[in-house]
Amino acid sequence: MPTSFGHDKFWITILKVAFIFVLLVVMTLVTIVAERKILGRMQSRPGPNRVGKFGSLQSLADGVKLMLKEDIIPALADKKVYILAPIVATVPAFLAFAIIPFGPTVSVASNHTPLVLTDLPVGVLYALAMSSLGVYGIVLAGWASGSTYPLLGGLRSAAQMISYEVSLGLALVPVFIYSGSLSTVSIVNAQHDRWFVWTLLPSFLIYFISIVGETNRAPFDLPEAEGELVGGFHTEYSSIKFALFFLAEYINVVTVSALATTLFLGGWRPPPIPYFSHYTEGFFPIIWFMIKTVILIFGFMWLRATLPRMRYDKFMKLGWKVLVPFSLVWILVVAAIRTIQLHSGDNDTRDYVILVAVVLAVLLLASIFVPPRKDPADVDIPAEHDPARSPFLPSLDGPPPGARAVLTASTPGSTAGEGSGG
Repeated sequence: MPTSFGHDKFWITILKVAFIFVLLVVMTLVTIVAERKILGRMQSRPGPNRVGKFGSLQSLADGVKLMLKEDIIPALADKKVYILAPIVATVPAFLAFAIIPFGPTVSVASNHTPLVLTDLPVGVLYALAMSSLGVYGIVLAGWASGSTYPLLGGLRSAAQMISYEVSLGLALVPVFIYSGSLSTVSIVNAQHDRWFVWTLLPSFLIYFISIVGETNRAPFDLPEAEGELVGGFHTEYSSIKFALFFLAEYINVVTVSALATTLFLGGWRPPPIPYFSHYTEGFFPIIWFMIKTVILIFGFMWLRATLPRMRYDKFMKLGWKVLVPFSLVWILVVAAIRTIQLHSGDNDTRDYVILVAVVLAVLLLASIFVPPRKDPADVDIPAEHDPARSPFLPSLDGPPPGARAVLTASTPGSTAGEGSGG
């Protein structure tokens, strides 16, 4: 049955659009409260507990407060671009969810329709394009504010976009190889037997690390590092424009988590457990889809609560020297094994793929979290910091040979011979 945009009745399309909009807004409100509560529990401090039952309405109260605040535009700002930037950051975040299938084909008022707004043949590329456009809002906000710190935050965001878009795209190539399609619906159908998170585990790890950098979340939140950039790209923003940036950030977190669920966790399909495998009809699969998405969102919160912000050079090194080379090697391995499997007709090669995936995933984690050991003899200490070689720094063993001669030779009225003979 065709699932492309335009085959549904108009009122069904409007219903899907409204459902996606409400889902993303509600998920944003819930995610903000949940993150503050979870961070408070993990860091042994109280979370929101005043507005609503157990502080459940705190994010809604914050949104109302921001909308009622005075909207200030800096005198040096480029007014048109300054106003446009939050919109550019927010709109693509909503549009990217259009290709996410959150359920199978269902019947709505005797009309059969798939639970996806549109199934594009290149749906994954569309999602990547929307995520790239959203970063332009941050870059434009930093440039249009007319201030130094937002400009630096915008430049950092541009560097993150260039660096982690590469590894993000490379992480998805093995998924395309195994599914044979760029359509999100086809990718979900290709996982009816086994989820790609087991078959392509290194791709999932690279994808998750890349989306953390792509969404500017801790420990990769360098564009808004308050310790060095005040507030980063949104320092000069207030009122509803400030709220739009945070709305875009949390919607992006929901969207990339939903995309990860679609590409690696079987989408709306239930877990491979005999008792649950029968719940695949009607609207019930939406529950499976939301459970997987919420688990991935919790991963974002866990990282924020436990890891400190990375140094900028370490962040760039991780992207270009670890993730990108590793992704290229993994693509070659997957392509070779997949070619052998298709030509030989032997499905047992899938077990070899999983074995290689586990080994490479362990090597990837080791390269990220295990620092390289350095031999102290190989460390080159500059002369001005090495007491054994510098005549200008004191040493417990006394001055090195010739140091006194150098010092006395530089003194007016003395000679090197007098200094060395004393």
